[in-house]
Amino acid sequence: MSKNYDFLLVGVGGQGTLLASNVLSEVALEAGYDVKKSEVHGMAQRGGSVNTHVRWNSERVDSPLIGLGEADVLLAFELAEAFRYAEYLKMGGIAIVNQYAIEPITVTSGGAHYPAEKELHTVLGAVTDQLHIVPGTAIAKELGNVRTANVVLLGALSTFLDVPEKTWLHIIEERVPPRFVALNHQAFSMGRQEVAG
Repeated sequence: MSKNYDFLLVGVGGQGTLLASNVLSEVALEAGYDVKKSEVHGMAQRGGSVNTHVRWNSERVDSPLIGLGEADVLLAFELAEAFRYAEYLKMGGIAIVNQYAIEPITVTSGGAHYPAEKELHTVLGAVTDQLHIVPGTAIAKELGNVRTANVVLLGALSTFLDVPEKTWLHIIEERVPPRFVALNHQAFSMGRQEVAG
């Protein structure tokens, strides 16, 4: 275990970004990494921007914060948030983006522009050829619970990390209510299939 990872998770309030960052942190601990996490909440309850820095190190993490151009992984739960935080991704890093748009009132009222998916391809494509657009919300709806989209995206992310699948499933079991364990296992599996595919 020599690889260190810096993850930036971004989304809007209510998308489960913080639960995902907690799972990611606990997976790191169980896998033997030192880990630090830092959360920044916008108006999370009103659909404001939320981002979480999670850093894994095989020895010691000194600071929880990730600088511009330093994230190994950008995990975005919403398209515009991926656009907003694209400059944090390092050259050749991995971007996993939920194919889901939440247009703010400034866009729906005609006062602002919402970036198209092709613009995201242009911006992130200049940094990496590892851009994975995952229909996380669509998969979650198909499973009957839109709130599992975050776990679908964690499943996609897990395929890039040298941590056994059973470790992820164990942590998810500990973090979700018992009646939702089977559903979340299915969401995780479908996320893995989407990227491995």
